[in-house]
Amino acid sequence: MANSVIHDTIEVMTKYYSFSIKSNVTSKLVTKFTSLLLVIFTTALLSACNKEDDSSNLSRILARGYINVGTIFGPTNYYTTANGFAGFEYELAKKYADSLNVELRIVPMYSLDELFIKLNTGEVDLLAAGLSITDKRLQRFRFAPSYETISQKLVFKQGNVRPRKVEDLTGKLMVTSGSSYVENLENLKQTHSELTWRETTEFDSEELLRKVLSGEIDYTIIDSNSLAINRRYHPEISIGFSIDKPEPLAWVVSKNSADDILASLVEFFGIVHHDGTLLALDDKYYGHIEKFNYVETRTFIKAVAGTLPKFQPLFEKYAQELDWRLLAAISYQESHWNPTARSYTGVRGMMMLTLATAKQMGIKSRLDTEQSIRGGAKYFKRMIAMMPDRIPTPDRIWFALASYNIGFGHLNDARIITQRQGGDPDRWVEVKTRLPLLQQKKYYKNTKYGYARGEEPVHYVDNIRRYYDTLRWLDDKAKEQAIALKLAQEKLDASELMSKEEMSKTLIGESSEQAMSQENPKVIVLKEDEEESESVQ
Repeated sequence: MANSVIHDTIEVMTKYYSFSIKSNVTSKLVTKFTSLLLVIFTTALLSACNKEDDSSNLSRILARGYINVGTIFGPTNYYTTANGFAGFEYELAKKYADSLNVELRIVPMYSLDELFIKLNTGEVDLLAAGLSITDKRLQRFRFAPSYETISQKLVFKQGNVRPRKVEDLTGKLMVTSGSSYVENLENLKQTHSELTWRETTEFDSEELLRKVLSGEIDYTIIDSNSLAINRRYHPEISIGFSIDKPEPLAWVVSKNSADDILASLVEFFGIVHHDGTLLALDDKYYGHIEKFNYVETRTFIKAVAGTLPKFQPLFEKYAQELDWRLLAAISYQESHWNPTARSYTGVRGMMMLTLATAKQMGIKSRLDTEQSIRGGAKYFKRMIAMMPDRIPTPDRIWFALASYNIGFGHLNDARIITQRQGGDPDRWVEVKTRLPLLQQKKYYKNTKYGYARGEEPVHYVDNIRRYYDTLRWLDDKAKEQAIALKLAQEKLDASELMSKEEMSKTLIGESSEQAMSQENPKVIVLKEDEEESESVQ
């Protein structure tokens, strides 16, 4: 392939210079000048081809034993959790690396522009970042087979006037720089000259959604799959209209990459399309997405009365030094006390344990209620033990809950940010305001563990504290009622005992009278005619 490129270049150059050199220049000078240029261009092309071979040659990847995959931090691509790495693109890339029997090395970046540079310089072998196939990108890169189709949605804050078409846009529209949104907007501007927008390299799509909610901007554009995830946390984000027709997503390799790596991707996607792998991943991340809502208090109270009693002995048994009601509150937040609960992330059971955590805790079946509660209690106690001794209760409990949800590493990142900003990293009330910063690029790019959904642990801890407080109140009331019922029963028992004693005395008295009457029988004298009558009867 490299030889054909060089040949074509030489042919074009020879043709060009034969017409551009002035006629009075000698043929010898022309020959020397052309030869020099050919040497320069040939060297450059060979150098470029060699670099491309180093970066995107399947044989070389197999020989070195690892593949470098570039991606973007975010909930649909790649992020770290309390139990390891996650993300649709990450899991799919892991399966591709496994199919090649090589190690996966993820190279996460903070912007698309940086990602494309990594690909062009050969620092990554391919890009797995949920990238749309567009006309401009087809001119610069090669694409693997598509694995998903998305649409781009223009969104606004619920309660504002809904824009139904481009002509309805009257406010500020901001999109991420280097994205396919820009290309689609440029196409729209050809027929809608009034259309304007701003591009940003500072904020990602999730941050722009929050800017819409805060009123800093009026609109932004986001992929439908990303929107589905984010609306669980921001249900007030509403859809105005679709920007363009649905677009396919695909992995990207460099324009001059070797054919063997593209052939292996064609084979891989053919397999995962047919064996259900893609379907399973899609269901895991997008199949059952619901809007985020606080559970109503009445629903919780009903669950406490109707569902909790059959599990309470297990919570009491495995809580041990913990308050069993706290353990029960965690379980309700996790599964609503449903032993067969299952999340889109793959966690299961009463305590919604991952498979890796379950193994660490010695749990064989996450769907076994007792095992799940035992494993969840053990894991939570481990999180508490990891907190520095100087952190007092109850802050250490709230920190442990945040770790249970987001992971100890991300929690420490937030505590470090808190300290850098002059706050107290040992106080939950201060750290909780910094956790959401892990979703902002200017903060998470300087942390050890990178991007995290920092708002999640804040909601998670707040919910559990609310459930815990409510459960303690209900439990205390139940105990008071139990004591009152016990006192009432004791009073009733005492009253019945007194009644029985009085009745016994009465019976004893009557028995005494009967005994006395038997010892001193009354003499009854009947008249003669009465006696005869008595005999006849």
